[in-house]
Amino acid sequence: MVDKVDKIKESKKPVISVQGIQARFQLGYDPTATNSFELDIDIDIPGQGITAIFGESGSGKTSLLRCIAGLEKKASGCLIVNGELWQDASMFVPTHKRSLGYVFQEASLFEHLTAMGNLRYAIKRNNQAANQELLEQVVSVMGIEGILKQFPQQLSGGERQRVAIARALLSQPKLLLMDEPLASLDTARKLEILPYLERLRSSFNIPILYVSHAVDEIVRLADHAVIMRQGEVIAQGAITELFSRADLPLGVSNEVGAILECKVVERDKQWHLMRVTFDGGELWLPIVENTQNNTQRVRVLASDVSLTLTPHTDSSILNVLSGQIVEIINDQDPAMSLLRLKVGESYLLARLTQKSSQNLDLTLGKSIWIQIKSAAIVR
Repeated sequence: MVDKVDKIKESKKPVISVQGIQARFQLGYDPTATNSFELDIDIDIPGQGITAIFGESGSGKTSLLRCIAGLEKKASGCLIVNGELWQDASMFVPTHKRSLGYVFQEASLFEHLTAMGNLRYAIKRNNQAANQELLEQVVSVMGIEGILKQFPQQLSGGERQRVAIARALLSQPKLLLMDEPLASLDTARKLEILPYLERLRSSFNIPILYVSHAVDEIVRLADHAVIMRQGEVIAQGAITELFSRADLPLGVSNEVGAILECKVVERDKQWHLMRVTFDGGELWLPIVENTQNNTQRVRVLASDVSLTLTPHTDSSILNVLSGQIVEIINDQDPAMSLLRLKVGESYLLARLTQKSSQNLDLTLGKSIWIQIKSAAIVR
């Protein structure tokens, strides 16, 4: 008997009153497959913005995307995308009937077509023909106006990927899946394409699931994150919340740091600095031009935070905040400890030697002064 999950019904996708993306998947171990493992997923994520799927290689990130795309028909479970039921115990919408776009590591463009030819192919394949206004918007946002007449072999890796993303957008998907789209690019090409991905987030009201194991990409692009390990979700939530936790594997020790959403309130042109505020105080940072809506995402690495028991005014450090120790855990390095600090309603992390912690008698609940040596502006 054919399993119900494998049945394909050609009827319209049922619409239910659930917004956001709800995904429940179980994919059993296949002893005949190479590197097979069990996937057991239960997530509820926003139906807008960019959600990062983060984890080490082999944690199940791509398998989760394949389940959502309908490419893993052996996966049982339920999938609802902004009110549309795509899969449950009694029905399964096939991949070609799921309103989604899929961008892979490699651009996979049609080599015999120009960039514009690739875009027109996507429009032709779409049941809803894209109008000229949408085409112009997509071309503008992805910055590909000057390469539309070129063939894929004439484009750089970053240009090819931007055309691939534009092609996916022109299918007018209700969900965009991106599987490590920058993994095949060198550092220069990554820096070239990241601003376009930021513009993509702010220009189109399409939920995006973005798979990556690169912390720098996630802190720059994502609003929400799902952290995976060995086929399971170990945490999910807002990016600012997850990156202020001391118990999650969010990069190697020297990359661990919190993210603050700040508001720019002053620009001091004499010193080329700007003052930003958040609910825990204020920071002075190098000026960044063209900040959107006077907001700025700031990343404070744990290694750039030092603690004192009294406020110091005879220091070169400009950024000093008051806070409280709310968590202390052992670092990967036995000489170090990682402290979670509450500042207003936000949290920071500090990475200190065990010796320093003992000398200052740092304990849970203790009030301290936080000195931030530098803060990385996420851009």
